[in-house]
Amino acid sequence: VIDAPADRVWALVRDFNALPKWHPAIAQSTIEGGLPSDQVGCVRRFTLRSDGGLLREQLLALSDLDRTCTYNILISPMPVANYVATLRFTPITAGDKTFAEWWAEFDVTSGPEQATTSDIGDNVFVVGFASINKLVSGK
Repeated sequence: VIDAPADRVWALVRDFNALPKWHPAIAQSTIEGGLPSDQVGCVRRFTLRSDGGLLREQLLALSDLDRTCTYNILISPMPVANYVATLRFTPITAGDKTFAEWWAEFDVTSGPEQATTSDIGDNVFVVGFASINKLVSGK
């Protein structure tokens, strides 16, 4: 649960190139080919703050009505393949908060599956939502 209205959260996250604004693990990001950052099919290229690792992800779907976006990973230093993830932000009317969801399906290509799954859950999803909450709620 994010302590801010869903529209405020969505305004931050819907920009597919805004990762460095809200996720502390991301150093910089650009959209390839000069495409708009909300155009389905655009590719973001970004680097990790920790080691400069390069990722490329493609926006597969974006819905302002449902406050959802779906993307897949094209290139990643993580040992994953067939990675498709979705973020969804649903209004909680009592208290004007947001129910945030972020899930992914993927295959682990090397190493222990549980370690990779935990790493993504803890260091991508949980850290990302904590940062969003801090940014939009001021807490």
